[in-house]
Amino acid sequence: MPQTRSQLDNTLGALLARRKSLGKLRRLTNAPPNSIDFSSNGYLSLSTSPVVQKALLSRLQAEVATSENYDDKLRRRSILGSGGSRLLDGNSTLAESLEAKIAAFHNAEAALLFTSAYDANTGLLGCVPQPGDVIVYDELIHASVHEGMRLSRATKRVPFSHDSISESHRGRSTDDGVGQSGPQSKTQSLEEVLRQVSKDERIASCKANVFICVEGLYSMDGDVPLLKEIVETVDRYLPSGNGYIIVDEAHSVGVFGNNGRGLVCQFGLEDRVWARVLGFGKALGCSGGVVLCSSITRSYLINYARSLIYTTSMTFTSLISIDVVYDFLASGQSNSLREHLQKLINYTYSQLYALCTRLRPTRRILHIYESPSRSPIIPVFTAYPRILADHCQRSGFMVRPIVAPTVPAGTERVRVCLHSANTIRQIDGLCRAIEVWVQGQMTAENPRDSTGSQKTAVGSTNVSLEQDKPRL
Repeated sequence: MPQTRSQLDNTLGALLARRKSLGKLRRLTNAPPNSIDFSSNGYLSLSTSPVVQKALLSRLQAEVATSENYDDKLRRRSILGSGGSRLLDGNSTLAESLEAKIAAFHNAEAALLFTSAYDANTGLLGCVPQPGDVIVYDELIHASVHEGMRLSRATKRVPFSHDSISESHRGRSTDDGVGQSGPQSKTQSLEEVLRQVSKDERIASCKANVFICVEGLYSMDGDVPLLKEIVETVDRYLPSGNGYIIVDEAHSVGVFGNNGRGLVCQFGLEDRVWARVLGFGKALGCSGGVVLCSSITRSYLINYARSLIYTTSMTFTSLISIDVVYDFLASGQSNSLREHLQKLINYTYSQLYALCTRLRPTRRILHIYESPSRSPIIPVFTAYPRILADHCQRSGFMVRPIVAPTVPAGTERVRVCLHSANTIRQIDGLCRAIEVWVQGQMTAENPRDSTGSQKTAVGSTNVSLEQDKPRL
């Protein structure tokens, strides 16, 4: 066994070494102490909100006090664990009442909780599409949807161009500094894909279904889909009603819509979208996920979704935290947070845009989208994402480099995530750090010293330009 284990370790080590040589090795890291957060997904800063924290502690303390009154210890509620899967001992009246509350808040017929939005996507797509069905998906769709499609029995899985449905990607220019993020997609548009799919005899005769998968807010690009156009396009090419739209709202819930109900609710498309997958780990500051769907679909998932059936259900603490946050949203207390967040989004984009137009760096050094962002995710594109991110972190600002294969090669970036708890002063500091790095990079790339040799200093680091090239 030790020898066999050594052989396997050698194989795995070689694969890791290859990934490292390509600049794609992933590592677990911690944010430097006292750094300013421009990286996490907690857009509304609810996990650190004193109001939310106090409400959660109050609910937990009340439950502990109630349990202490029971003479029979077996009657006390388990707070730390759920006791099993939903189909065995992990179900509770709290879970079911929370599902009803969530469904009502989002104007849905029913809701089913999962331990994560990842599990919700894999469970939904892994069991609903039947043989003969087709899944049409955005080429930039989340990895969990890809995993669900891999498990699915659908006959075909067809990607479509993200640019064809993106609110901000259409009409992108190629100017230095601001404009498109990289080479345009060669994938067919959603309309072209649906036109071809609709010619299939089984689909035309409604003997097979088409599932269309998009996100409400794309976590890497920070853009929003043209949801109304998507619905109209699906209705046009699948007029018999066998086109079923699934919207992953993991990042858009809490950010968009009245009281944070999400993008589907913002456009009043609840009856036109077949299913929604929400995540509680982003703007809502908790953990877990939920599928919003019909009552029949909910029953079907309870019977066939393996990611629900064969996993331990959410704990009492997790359920209560979600319940507390939904009370906070429903009360309207999050509205001021969203308004402030939007002001920060506008300000950050304007500062980055001004930086690009003033310095006019090459596209390899830095560029952003030309269209103003309306999401808290702002990608800053650069051929040197790790060096820029390292410079910002050394300056006290936590941002992360995003490289292939997480994003397509040639679209590497540093992702800036804004939160309602951020301040104008913090944003100014981050933009100043980026500007210093850009100026250093421009000096390193262009002027030559007196001996005619190319300078290699990059920003505030000792890493040369050539050292970062394998990461592309």
